Amino acid sequence: MWIRTIKGLKNPKKRIRVSLLILYDILVIGISEYTALLIRFEFHPGMIRKPFLESMIHYTPINIGCTLIIFALFSLYESLWRYASVTELLNLVLSCIVSAMFQLVGMYMMGYHLPRSYYILYLLVLLPLMMAGRFSYRLLRIFKQKVYTDHLEKPIITMVIGAGDAGTLIIKELQSSYHLSNKVVCVIDDNPQKKNTKLLGIPIVGGREEILEAVKRYKVQEIIIAIPTMPPKDRKALLEICKDSGCKLRILPGVYQLINEEVSIAKLREVEIEDLLGRDPVETDLGSVLEYVQDKRVLITGGGGSIGSELCRQIAAHHPALLVIVDIYENTVYDIQQELKHDYPEMNLVVLIGSVRNTHRISSIFQKYQPELVYHAAAHKHVPLMENSPNEAIKNNVFGTLNTARAASENGCKRFILISTDKAVNPTNIMGASKRMCEMIVQTFSKYSRTEYVIVRFGNVLGSNGSVIPLFKKQMEAGGPVTVTHPDIIRYFMTIPEAVSLVLQAGAYAHGGEIFVLDMGEPVKIADLAKNLIRLSGYTLGVNMEIKYTGLRPGEKLYEELLTKEEGLQKTANNLIFIGKPLEFDEVHFLSQLRELEKAAMEESPDIKEKVADMISTYHIRPEDKKRDSEAFQKLVSLGRISHEGPIVDEKHSGI
Repeated sequence: MWIRTIKGLKNPKKRIRVSLLILYDILVIGISEYTALLIRFEFHPGMIRKPFLESMIHYTPINIGCTLIIFALFSLYESLWRYASVTELLNLVLSCIVSAMFQLVGMYMMGYHLPRSYYILYLLVLLPLMMAGRFSYRLLRIFKQKVYTDHLEKPIITMVIGAGDAGTLIIKELQSSYHLSNKVVCVIDDNPQKKNTKLLGIPIVGGREEILEAVKRYKVQEIIIAIPTMPPKDRKALLEICKDSGCKLRILPGVYQLINEEVSIAKLREVEIEDLLGRDPVETDLGSVLEYVQDKRVLITGGGGSIGSELCRQIAAHHPALLVIVDIYENTVYDIQQELKHDYPEMNLVVLIGSVRNTHRISSIFQKYQPELVYHAAAHKHVPLMENSPNEAIKNNVFGTLNTARAASENGCKRFILISTDKAVNPTNIMGASKRMCEMIVQTFSKYSRTEYVIVRFGNVLGSNGSVIPLFKKQMEAGGPVTVTHPDIIRYFMTIPEAVSLVLQAGAYAHGGEIFVLDMGEPVKIADLAKNLIRLSGYTLGVNMEIKYTGLRPGEKLYEELLTKEEGLQKTANNLIFIGKPLEFDEVHFLSQLRELEKAAMEESPDIKEKVADMISTYHIRPEDKKRDSEAFQKLVSLGRISHEGPIVDEKHSGI
């Protein structure tokens, strides 16, 4: 059995370690047998009777073989002894007791005789020698780590928050690994019974109220939060304290790490701004989602984008009959293709390159694959870039949606889900206005088609392409400053999984014509977001990192809205998801205007925004934006150009 154990080890280092451990055990068993006899006869070898000595020698090979098997059964060759705990100690004691009892029974059955006291003495010798061989390895590593850490010129002085299982494992790894330069000096835990006690020799100084004081007292440089079971709201409150410490922060992702026994230094991540939102994730009725996705033909446009790719991942997990991904950008869609091939090798996956602006391409895709569910995520979304290329926003967003929605209706799709944005509500920019027109197109089809058309509207998505957080991080890596457009600008935020949960749930609730909106909690000041991210990244505002206010960008509002006053709210089975009532408008007149708008966009009309404003009563072009557009157009004309050829915006000074 132990030979199979060795062969089963793929890691050569592990193979060598286990082999040496087995050789040590063989040696210890022999030594323990002879030592027990010596003790029995008061360390006078000459007093040992010959039959006793012969019995021991003859049974020794059998005893060695049986003991090694017993040790293997008790997993003594599979344990990581540098992390040895009470469990490993108990297994070692029990295995030695079983070995001694097995020896007693075996020798009796084979007719060998030894003094009765020998078996107790054998156990008393065997056990400490086995413990010494195994726990000395751990002690040696701890000693080497202590010597290594003590001799470091600048060890990372570390505080661990959480004196539970996760915290214990983290501290053990830091103490036993000489590859890590962290020196844990104190532990924080809210359990008052643990205060003024020690965890693995490290003092537990108190609860969260002691964090800032302990940071000063021990000169802490890094804080590790090792409480994976902590609810989001409590984690937010804890981080609000930690962010004022000036320390670098790291955190364990979640409780599943404990469940899967994956708690380690490698699993720690940087504290993200999402942790400060303090909102529980959107709960999705997986059963209802599975019911309408499983064994269905699903098509996702813009499948290589942030939202689109996450949709692909979650839908793939619900076993569709066919998943068709369409995107114009080959690099991003290639990445999601390779990921899905690896994770779901048996899934029927089709990845296509194509633009939603291409009527014939979209029509041919629908005719060939006959999707039952369509998630339309393809769109231009960057506000300043679209302000400088407004015709492109109309071509891609409006008429790309029109092409896709029409193809869905003509080919008998069951459901069509449009991914919209809060910028579609009372828009002040062409991107938001174009998305509002997308909503109007979907609402029109919903009235006259058998396909169930629905809209999902949400705010800013943290971590998505072009979002503010990646920009802030790049700016900090470059040494700053972090740029924010206005000190009072606020936004609603959600995570990518939350957005996709909403989209999936909307598909399950859909009957046609709804606008689904997520309760996104309280809006967040972008300036506060920047300040928190600076602190969480280990910088000090005003010392080694600055914030620069650059002014509102073209088309940018101080705040966004999720609903107009006219739309109202209706509850759903999910208390975080609501339904807005669509605004009424003249669909026939709207469609006739669309034809004129398409012609104007294709001809690169300089007054495309005014034409859009004539179609959407809630769209208001700010005077300063009008003036800027006029000046830009005149400049282009003077240069002999007839179209807006952005991007003109300097991305380095983008605030959101």
